[in-house]
Amino acid sequence: MTRSPKTRDKAVDPVRAAARDTLRAIRTRDAYANLVLPKMLRDRAITGRDAALATELTYGSARAQGLLDAVIAAAARRPVDEIDGDVLDVLRLGTYQLLRTRIGAHAAVSTSVDLIRSEMGMGPAGFVNAVLRKVSQRDEELWIDELAPSIADDVIGNLAFRYAHPRWIAEVFDEALGGSAGRLQAALAADDDRPPVHLVARPGLITAEELALVSGGEVGRYSPYCVYLPGGDPGDLDAVREGYAGVQDEGSQLVGRAVTVVDVADDAGRWLDMCAGPGGKAALVAAIADIDGAHLDAVEVSEHRAELIRKVVRDLPVKVHVVDARASRLEAGFDRILLDAPCSGLGSLRRRPEARWRRRPEDVPGLVTLQRELLTEAFRLLRPGGVVVYSTCSPHPAETVEVVADVLAQHPDAEQLDARPLVPVPDAGPGPHVQLWPHVHGTDAMFLAAIRRSSL
Repeated sequence: MTRSPKTRDKAVDPVRAAARDTLRAIRTRDAYANLVLPKMLRDRAITGRDAALATELTYGSARAQGLLDAVIAAAARRPVDEIDGDVLDVLRLGTYQLLRTRIGAHAAVSTSVDLIRSEMGMGPAGFVNAVLRKVSQRDEELWIDELAPSIADDVIGNLAFRYAHPRWIAEVFDEALGGSAGRLQAALAADDDRPPVHLVARPGLITAEELALVSGGEVGRYSPYCVYLPGGDPGDLDAVREGYAGVQDEGSQLVGRAVTVVDVADDAGRWLDMCAGPGGKAALVAAIADIDGAHLDAVEVSEHRAELIRKVVRDLPVKVHVVDARASRLEAGFDRILLDAPCSGLGSLRRRPEARWRRRPEDVPGLVTLQRELLTEAFRLLRPGGVVVYSTCSPHPAETVEVVADVLAQHPDAEQLDARPLVPVPDAGPGPHVQLWPHVHGTDAMFLAAIRRSSL
């Protein structure tokens, strides 16, 4: 569509403009909301409640995209791929407000019309007005009743639609949860909710109790380093700016902690983080290594991400290697290895709202191959008696239990340990691995397995 220069400068709500512009960047540049939006808010001096609203509208619209698109297509009587992309961004933003917020219908519709009119003129604005008014005639439950597969005929399809997940991801969750419709519903509902902010207190610099005091947060339930932040921008906290603390999901903290507490006899202090970028787990492990008199080698294939590691582990006993971890040429003999492998990220969809609509089933086989290669190399780098902690931010069986089983089958000197004692959470499952879930533990869906190299 042709933009109208006569109306481009019309004043619009800056909060919704920021949300629209972030959604546009996600759509056109494959950008990430958590990278684009905070900078945009700072650049545009949007703070406080306005910043919170912009975040809710952006993340919510991106997270619910599949459900929103189905409603928009029904209201517009045309497929969304026949709607101009810039118009679709605003329709998603307006539909989210109508269905999933307490914002009044008039405000949701009028501000959306203003966004389109300011850039594209009266014709597209009229289309947006008509579609959103049609959307506003039903609430979310009525739209779900009309558009979702029947729960009697297709439980997974109904739940996937209701909680805004692609069907294939709901099927993966269903398999990982043992085919329980109740557990699947709880998992998808938790994944569709706004996640809390978790902070990590860096050991030796600040305690969780001190961090909770200065941040106004609450000490976490499971990780001894975790604080739950009730609201606000964590970047505004002095402890975060000064490097005493960081933003890190409690599940990731538990994974990092696990490699430091697993029993390793005669630990000589050679520790390794094989896929360390951007450095969150490396910083936690290195801080503990510093206290224990150990040294951490951190491997990262990307120079940009390696630089992020260097910044976060400054003044800690860490050497960063910019190399492919599958062929690092590091000398074998490590006591402890953390392999937080690249994965589909299906366990952190609530924190990366656009990811669920980008990932495809065909992405997984290539990742599984990479994970097997990395775990095989990790095992080679272990000394006899050493332990590798393998983790993914995914509950996909192909990326978790199946990768571990394949590598164990190839190495008769590999012994899988019971990882449950390493992760102090209830309902850790039957073992020997640990699978965390948002609906059970309030964390990302992290998987963790521990493998010892025995002496034959």
